[in-house]
Amino acid sequence: MAKQRPTPEELMARIKEEEQQQRGNLKIFLGAAPGVGKTYSMLEEARSKYKEGLDVIVGVVETHGRKEIEELLQDLEILPPQELVYRGKTLEEFDLDAALKRAPALILMDEMAHTNAPGLKHSKRWQDIREILDRGIDVYTTLNVQHIESLNDIVAQITGIHVRETVPDSVFESADAIELIDLPPDDLLKRLQEGKVYIPEQAELAIQHFFRKGNLIALRELALRVTAERVDAQVLSHRHSQGIQETWPTVERLLVYVNTEPGAAKIVRAARRMASRLQAEWIAVYVEAPQLRVPEEYRHRAIQNLRLAEQLGAEPIILIGLDIAKEIITFARERNVTKIVMGKPVHLRWRERIFGTLIDKLIRNSEEIDIYIIRGSSEGIKLPKPTTITRRPIPWLGYGVAIGITTFTTLLNLVLYPFLETSSLMMIYLLGVIGVSMQGIVGPAMLASLLSVVAYDFFFIPPRFSVMVDNIRSFIALMAMLCVAQVISHLTIRTRQQVEVAHLRERRIAVLNKLSRQLASSRGLGNILEPALKYISEVFDSEVMVLLPDGHETLILYAQYPAEQSLDVKEQSIARWVYDLGKTAGLGTEVLPFTKAVYLPLGSIGVLRVNPIDPERLLVPERLHFLEICASQIASALEADQLHEQTKTSEEETKPGVLGK
Repeated sequence: MAKQRPTPEELMARIKEEEQQQRGNLKIFLGAAPGVGKTYSMLEEARSKYKEGLDVIVGVVETHGRKEIEELLQDLEILPPQELVYRGKTLEEFDLDAALKRAPALILMDEMAHTNAPGLKHSKRWQDIREILDRGIDVYTTLNVQHIESLNDIVAQITGIHVRETVPDSVFESADAIELIDLPPDDLLKRLQEGKVYIPEQAELAIQHFFRKGNLIALRELALRVTAERVDAQVLSHRHSQGIQETWPTVERLLVYVNTEPGAAKIVRAARRMASRLQAEWIAVYVEAPQLRVPEEYRHRAIQNLRLAEQLGAEPIILIGLDIAKEIITFARERNVTKIVMGKPVHLRWRERIFGTLIDKLIRNSEEIDIYIIRGSSEGIKLPKPTTITRRPIPWLGYGVAIGITTFTTLLNLVLYPFLETSSLMMIYLLGVIGVSMQGIVGPAMLASLLSVVAYDFFFIPPRFSVMVDNIRSFIALMAMLCVAQVISHLTIRTRQQVEVAHLRERRIAVLNKLSRQLASSRGLGNILEPALKYISEVFDSEVMVLLPDGHETLILYAQYPAEQSLDVKEQSIARWVYDLGKTAGLGTEVLPFTKAVYLPLGSIGVLRVNPIDPERLLVPERLHFLEICASQIASALEADQLHEQTKTSEEETKPGVLGK
């Protein structure tokens, strides 16, 4: 069996893994709040590495006057800070250039979310850390959970304090190891009162505001959840890299299969309730099976249910394959799914009664995965008229081709009959069956098989010009021919369907590969955006534009493809909202879904606007997700180019206010 080609997501993961192997390792000591012992734990582990002979230096460690921290710093090499004058004050900051020149095996960098003083190469310490990692140097750093960007609003809601210094989630998720430094709230408050976190005056103020017990309990839960999610991601990565097929039930994860039945919406809602009760991640899956030739109206219903699942918090996934049960089980094992939710079939077809339903196949192959069967309902769903949907169009052309090819092979055999043996004529009929089967339609292929056997019997088997046979050997030969013709037609159709599936997967991978290569080989804003916009326009059949902020933080149209597009005031306000909040809006999303275009954030750089010519094609969750992947690639290329330009400028200019070391 041929190895299945990787999905674009798997390809991206492999690219990131290869890049990660060339970088230094990042370990984050994570805490729920200041004072839990992150810096102390980091220094303890670093000292043990130092005693083992590892080249360790201290880049930045904030002691805050604590003696136990100062004692741990003894014997470790401390990098002299860089002194800068800012607004009449002398500031001490981490010296990145000196650290890179020293090039140790491990650098300790306290307070990852710290904002650097103006005039330095990078504005944030996490950017310093990223450059150190790119040079192949390992880094130990500390971070509080409230500084993670995606949790900023949640922390503000809990504590009433808006944290300004944050670290992007992508940087946090790139860590090779995360160690949670946990301390119960009562113990932390005791440390605070004893002056082991802040001086007494600051401690009293902190207890009245941030360090209230309720806040600490909530922040502790956030830290535990973030760590658990990161560990779960590492479990998935390990299982995938080691080829482990068995499900490890370390965390509950649900998969709900979305089909084309009217009651699928009820199944989706039931799965949402189950996931909520279990506090579990859940995934909604729809499987495209080319051989089923599902009517477009039925498929549209399944896509609507998939979008409903996405709105309820599920991750929408569209798979492509010939065997629906096999695709679901394979995907469930890859994602470490513990429970599969299915809809109970109401009306069984004759094939399902004889050969078993999809549920039967899943139960037979699920092994350690639990299967939940829920009865759907058609209540509130307007079914389409059977005359326009349930009756599939008859492939008259395919049947005509079957009759035509069988007629042609018969005439050819009549010409060759005097010169060839009768058994050789059978091969010509089988070649005709293969030709008909190449259409990929079952009905015409079966007709061609039957007509070929009848024609062979009528014209060439004694007694000729009669459907009767005069001996048992001829009858057995005809039955064998019929079986062989049916098997050949089935295998030919299946091969064609597999080619179609492989073509769909190959197209997505090729799109991502080509876009990645174009972005990687381009430098400069215009050189990156011009081919990227053209490519997205062609792939998604859309009008595309990019809006970037000017010097006054006003979004202006920077690039577009094709040309001569414009935005009205309403669209400009949508783009501004997307830029400010970093969230996707517009067509196919929860925010302003009736807008004619979709707006995607390009990191902190700008906004990508995609206006499809055929909106229905982009409304498929998988295509919208794929568009988000492409936008993420463009954003990464723009950020890398921006960082490159900043680095180049910093190296060419003399830093203001540097006094020396």
